[in-house]
Amino acid sequence: LAVWQHPYLNVFKHFKVEEWKRSTKEGDVTTFMDKTLKGTVYRIRGSIPASNYIQLPKTSTQSLGLTGHYLYLLFKPMPAKYFVVHLDVTTEDNQVVRISFSNLFKEFKSTATWLQFPFICGAAKGSVYECTARASKQDLVGVAPANVRWTCLMLDLHYILSMYLNRRYSYLKSIKLCSNLLVKNLYTSDLLFEPGVTFSEARQAKLAFHGISPMPREMAFPVPKGENWHDRYDYISEVAVQLCGQQKGKQIIGKSPTLCCYHPGVQALEDPIRHLPRPVTLTKAVRDRVSLIQQITSPKDLSKCLHILILCVSMCASTGGLFSQFVDSCRILFPVLAVTLAFVLQALWTKNSSAVVYPCHAVIITMQIETREQRFFIGHTDKVSALAFNGNSTLLASAQMGHLSMVRLWDFQKGTCLSMFKTHVHSVSSLSLSYSGAVLCGIGKDGHGKTMVVVWNTAQVNHGGEVVVLAKAHTDVDIQTLKIAFFDDTRMVSCGRDNVRLWRVRSGVLRSCPVNLGEYHSLEFTDLAFEQGHSAEREPEDRTLFVCSRSGHILEIDYKNVVIRNARRLLPSQIQHSHRREKQTFNSGPGIAINSISVSSTFCATASEDGYLRLWPLDFSAVFLEAEHEGPVSAVSISPDSLKVLCTTSTGNLGYLDIQSRGYSTLMRSHTDSILAFSVEGLRKQMATVSQDNTIRIWDLVSMHQLYDFTASDEMPCAVAFHPAQQIFACGFSSGVVRTFSLAASDLLMEHKQHRGAVTGLTFSPDGNLMFSSCSHGTLVLYNCATQKSHVIRVLGNVVSQDAEHSPNALALSGDGHLLTFVGPSKYTVTVMDAHSLDELLRIDVSILDLDSTSLDSALRLCFAPMPVGHLLVSTSSNKILVLDAKTGRLVREVSRVHKLSCSSLALSEDARYLLTAGDRVVKVWDYQMRFDINFQVYIGHSEPVRQVAFTPDQHHVISIGDAIFLWDFLARTPEGITQPPFLFTETSSEKLKDFTSSANEVPRQSAPLPSLSSPPCLDISSIHQAGHNGEKMNLPTELKWSIMSEMVLNQCLFLLQNALYPPAGNESLKLKAVIGYNGNGRGNMVWNPDTGFFAYTCGCVIVVEDLHSGSQQHWLGHPEEISTLAVSHDAQVLASASGQGNGESRCQIRIWNIQDGTCQKVIFHHETQVQAMAYSRDDRVLVTVGDYSDRTLALWTTHTYDLMSSTHFSEPVHEVAFNPLSAGELACVGRGAVTFWLMEQRGADISLKVHKVPLPDMVGLVELTSLCYSTNDLLYSGTNTGQICVWDTQTNRCFMTWEADEGEIGVLLCCGNRLVSGSNTKRLRLWSVAAVQELRLKGSGARSSSVLLEHEMTLDGTIVGATFDDSLDMGIVGTTAGTLWYINWTESTSIRLISGHKNKVNEVAFSPDESHCATCGEDGSVRVWSLASMELVVQFQVLNQSCQCLAWSPSSISHGGAEGQHVVAGYSDGTIRVFSIPRTEMELKMHPHSVALTAIAYSADGEIILSGGKDGLIAVSCPRTGMTIRVLIDHKGSPITIIQCTRKQFHDFGVEGGELWLAASSDRRVSVWVSAWLKDKCELIDWLSFPAPTFSSLPPSLAAFCPWDNSTLVYVGFGMQKEILFYSLRQKQVVEKIPLSHFASSLSLSPAARFLAMGFSERLLRLIDCTTRTEQDFMGHDDSVHLCRFTPSGKCLFTASYNEILVWEITSR
Repeated sequence: LAVWQHPYLNVFKHFKVEEWKRSTKEGDVTTFMDKTLKGTVYRIRGSIPASNYIQLPKTSTQSLGLTGHYLYLLFKPMPAKYFVVHLDVTTEDNQVVRISFSNLFKEFKSTATWLQFPFICGAAKGSVYECTARASKQDLVGVAPANVRWTCLMLDLHYILSMYLNRRYSYLKSIKLCSNLLVKNLYTSDLLFEPGVTFSEARQAKLAFHGISPMPREMAFPVPKGENWHDRYDYISEVAVQLCGQQKGKQIIGKSPTLCCYHPGVQALEDPIRHLPRPVTLTKAVRDRVSLIQQITSPKDLSKCLHILILCVSMCASTGGLFSQFVDSCRILFPVLAVTLAFVLQALWTKNSSAVVYPCHAVIITMQIETREQRFFIGHTDKVSALAFNGNSTLLASAQMGHLSMVRLWDFQKGTCLSMFKTHVHSVSSLSLSYSGAVLCGIGKDGHGKTMVVVWNTAQVNHGGEVVVLAKAHTDVDIQTLKIAFFDDTRMVSCGRDNVRLWRVRSGVLRSCPVNLGEYHSLEFTDLAFEQGHSAEREPEDRTLFVCSRSGHILEIDYKNVVIRNARRLLPSQIQHSHRREKQTFNSGPGIAINSISVSSTFCATASEDGYLRLWPLDFSAVFLEAEHEGPVSAVSISPDSLKVLCTTSTGNLGYLDIQSRGYSTLMRSHTDSILAFSVEGLRKQMATVSQDNTIRIWDLVSMHQLYDFTASDEMPCAVAFHPAQQIFACGFSSGVVRTFSLAASDLLMEHKQHRGAVTGLTFSPDGNLMFSSCSHGTLVLYNCATQKSHVIRVLGNVVSQDAEHSPNALALSGDGHLLTFVGPSKYTVTVMDAHSLDELLRIDVSILDLDSTSLDSALRLCFAPMPVGHLLVSTSSNKILVLDAKTGRLVREVSRVHKLSCSSLALSEDARYLLTAGDRVVKVWDYQMRFDINFQVYIGHSEPVRQVAFTPDQHHVISIGDAIFLWDFLARTPEGITQPPFLFTETSSEKLKDFTSSANEVPRQSAPLPSLSSPPCLDISSIHQAGHNGEKMNLPTELKWSIMSEMVLNQCLFLLQNALYPPAGNESLKLKAVIGYNGNGRGNMVWNPDTGFFAYTCGCVIVVEDLHSGSQQHWLGHPEEISTLAVSHDAQVLASASGQGNGESRCQIRIWNIQDGTCQKVIFHHETQVQAMAYSRDDRVLVTVGDYSDRTLALWTTHTYDLMSSTHFSEPVHEVAFNPLSAGELACVGRGAVTFWLMEQRGADISLKVHKVPLPDMVGLVELTSLCYSTNDLLYSGTNTGQICVWDTQTNRCFMTWEADEGEIGVLLCCGNRLVSGSNTKRLRLWSVAAVQELRLKGSGARSSSVLLEHEMTLDGTIVGATFDDSLDMGIVGTTAGTLWYINWTESTSIRLISGHKNKVNEVAFSPDESHCATCGEDGSVRVWSLASMELVVQFQVLNQSCQCLAWSPSSISHGGAEGQHVVAGYSDGTIRVFSIPRTEMELKMHPHSVALTAIAYSADGEIILSGGKDGLIAVSCPRTGMTIRVLIDHKGSPITIIQCTRKQFHDFGVEGGELWLAASSDRRVSVWVSAWLKDKCELIDWLSFPAPTFSSLPPSLAAFCPWDNSTLVYVGFGMQKEILFYSLRQKQVVEKIPLSHFASSLSLSPAARFLAMGFSERLLRLIDCTTRTEQDFMGHDDSVHLCRFTPSGKCLFTASYNEILVWEITSR
């Protein structure tokens, strides 16, 4: 805070409001003496708030510059009136945000630049209004009551921006107080003031230690002696609202914030960002108010407010040096399926009751119960022992087992880990999050085995803050469960053996008191639950606590008075004579153990040891619903909507009971112990697993369901194998028995007892005729399985090693089935046998292969490489993998340090390109050829050692087992018959995770970028995805694409057919990050659906889908030419886009997009040139498209298949078309002097069109009808090119009224009810009241326009070309030819720039040294400064009637230093140079060193000199300090300068004194290189390059640049004898390297970070060249010549320009 603003600032006094010199007033603004305050106040009255106001400062170009943390407004709303207050604040990135609050607003709304808060007016204490508040809640929303009180409103501006927009507050720019209200004053301060507290009271309470000060006398309201401040006035605090909401059970501010009164009884609150939250005691009045706010602001249908977040991660990898980057950026495997194989001890409901969350060892799973779709939370390294949600399911806490247990806090919606911290206790057994999420409590054991309770503050975790310990305590009592009271964050309850205790945190100390249990003191209590709901007549703590026990008791405890009210006991069922079990009752006698209890507002659910889930009324009179399970029910949870009950069992099942249908659904079954082995059957997509729980389970890999379950009670299955052709599988047991089973008959086929020990290996030959088994006693058996009744062929004893544990993969078979290998006879040898005869072929001693080792190496795991590689892989005890020749035993190579511990499993892909290894609880994927520096990727997820890993037969997945079964998507697979480089990722290979009970799932990853919730995934932008005429996608390699180009519709420009170098999908080094600009050349090329929030617009040939809240973009590519228009279906599920001809096609292209996933569903052709307009019928069954003035055709398409239904040709152009909203079969179009009405009639498959063309009345004259829109009351409005609006009766098809609506062509009309919006080429947007038009229809053509009223008007920056408004026409988005999209709000009379871009060609882009901003200049004469973080326009400098040709940003080393030294220098077409100060947003200097247009400009390396080149070839050296031109260089005279670049050098480098090296290139293919020492006035030419070229009329530019990785090397491209890049050495004075090109380059840029070179071509192509590997990649997305490309200073991004559009690319391979 500035000194002059400390400790607080009286705004009205400082700016002398009464003089109205630095402020302004409008309308009815007066002063008068207020009796309550006993002083002068300002009264602002008037029916229109926008016309009656006080504004500070006087003009919008000025700024208050108030930096106070808090704003205090002393005001009083006028009774029975509305008021509005606007605050314009500036963020640290110079973005202006408007904060508005009003009792006019019904709900909270937000955009990237505007926050609207509803205001609820309070009433005097004891008034009728306050007493009846709860009975008439809706009456409080709106005008102020008659006895409204004076109010002190405190707004934490820093917190508001941080909370809702994730921005940092800088200063308050302006204030606008609009009618109707009384205002005493405004104050800003960094101090938090508390009203109604005296200085002496503040000292006694030590409020200063909490950052709270008493209200200064100047700000205080007068309080009569003996009265209380809060009884007379209202105190509204945005912080108070937040904590009130938390206390009540909902975080109001976090969802839909509302400003309400802060009544007495609420303790002084601290800053939520800088201090920890403290308990708040609410009076009944406050609780009523908070309850009201919840009713107003809570969503009516929570299910509609939830979105499924799909992570779509772009895969990338380069061929050369792949693995060196691969570990960090590109993933081959992704976990897609995890089956819970241990008990699900805990499961939680999400707030909307649509999904459950449960742990699976080290993985946390979220499952949608309807679709079974899942998300996985991966990050724990040991078993997850506890889970907890906050009240609205936005924050998830999880703890893992271990010596020092780790706790993670997750953003549940995004799936990201917000915080991770050690608990300093052993094995956290229980977690509980408070309803607000601000407090977390956990139970564990300390180092001495003593129970420890720890309470953490988690309030700041969502804002990047740390988790700190609030309190902790040791206790001798046993605690099974502990829960935080949902009505108070500081209160907890626990239960355990012999005790129930109440806990409370107070003053940093955690204390507890026991409940007097009386005769029940010796029970073992297992779970507890609070009574739900609350009545306003009772205090929050006045409720019942239910506690259950293993003896079957349920105690009802009065929480407030800490006494037992009732005790009941669950008894076994009584067997009657009818042998029917009676309903359970509570009586005396032996009880049934209750493991869990859950309570809703109407009933209770219990989970019992007898396997029953029971539902009871709250009086426990009798069971009204129950469900029996296979084993004891371990946990139970009632859904938040009280319609379902979730339960888990000790047998590993998870399911829920639907109370309404009384149906039970099993969500998941699982093994109850570790998995030992698995086998996959490829034909029927089935998998068999065996486990230590003595079961064999068969799973369907397609449906993810368990098909069969076999149980062996006395022996454990330890090996399993599927027959490759028949529905048979074999299983080996610990007893040595091998059994074969028929799945078709569900029967045992054969039982073999040749083994004496546990079976360690079991496998079939590839043809299924042979089977092999081995055991722990060394026996090897060969079976004949040609028939279902298998028999033994040969038995060999003592051949397999007995010294090592090799199960379940002791045997390995070659791919052709000829060779069998195993470890044996000793653990040091590997034996290879003939598989058909078991004759020994080879014996290899692995212990002698390492001559340097001091210990003998033993073999562990084996596998064969696919044929014809002929390798045998052996993992050893020294953590090596030996690659041996399978025929000779020769060592081919070895891999060291494979895992930290031993490798437990090996597997090789069928193409011998990828190797899988398992060990150390991780899975690794290796490049089998080991060609790179880092040859593997590591994947975590298992919490126990991995026992087996293998590819599925189709090579699409990898399966790993141990504590759980994981099925991983293998993203590096190669389509059959197509040759691709290693690690090729296709677009469709998104990272997914599936469960055996699910078909699809997405995994949250912290490193992955998250899209907005409502935005579709980003399409791949570099590879060509082609589709056949049926619309099916095909991913083809580059070599095959062009041979079938004529049959494809998703191709690119023809010139690329021979020369384009597209990277394989997933291996792109560039990813389109953002598009800057809007295509103002189109018409109707912007769509917005207010209901769904879908917002899309076009920029060139790209469709930009933008989230209006976050500003994130998705980009839909595919159009070959500039997009002319868009149309969205009424259900917002489909988007149609149209562009001109391209790719040699004879007709223009119309694409149909699925909005949900952003994919192109169909491409249709009909119109020969451009499409002028498109529209969907009201029922979305028909799409109409209209061609332009050359095409003049109208086409109707059925949206079911998008086949052409009908087409007709016009003799004259048609400008616009629209469907009648009242009739799906009626439409109209407008053209020259007439409206054409169409009626569609369908008879079977045939469709006919009835046409009625109605000319305009003669009085209108000969005009063009340029726009139209239907009303909902049988009216049609049409606009003309002369500014008239004509009104038509659609029942009689006649024009009955016209009026002069504008002075130019009306291109946009929108109507809703009694309001009409018109937009014209005069830049005016007008809002009309047309309520009387319906009555005037009866007067016929004699009606006049006197009753049509102009309500509002705005002037924008260009011709209106597109507009979309909400149903009430209150707010909307409007596009102009200036390349701007505006947000329009008629109610507030505001227009906010949403999207902005250059209107004409972009000439240059430059970056600030810290890469926080960039500047662009264009032919429109503007210099625009953008924030690189948000890609939003920060400031614009406009010079009229001039073109800005070039610009440069001052380097960081400029002597001015710091932020004040940030300058941009720009060169203009009139020969002038202007220097702009970015911090001060003003022009500092203007120079005129040239007589012709400038073409290039640059700062010297130290920023003290400006070098500028002109169109005449002269180079001027100017000083920005003095504005003088020091010298002029004429060496390039006669040819325009194209490039000037400066860089530093060593002072005596190149044998010349000077610290700066710079070059200049001219269009005559000449480059000069200079060394300068400007302070010594030295500038010496050290090299001169001339490049020969043939005669040519139109030359590409000559471009040159210094190599960032070698400043002594110069790179040149330009017109010459060859298309090539030349690398010229300044030391060797010669060209040292050449890179051939397919085209002449139009732009050039070199990355300062990596050896990347970017080039643009006039053929709309962008090429990225890796100068290290000499690999080249081409990218599409531009609709014109790529005339500009520039890397950012860090090399992380690349900016390219194509005419007026700017594309921002992210470098994904560095």
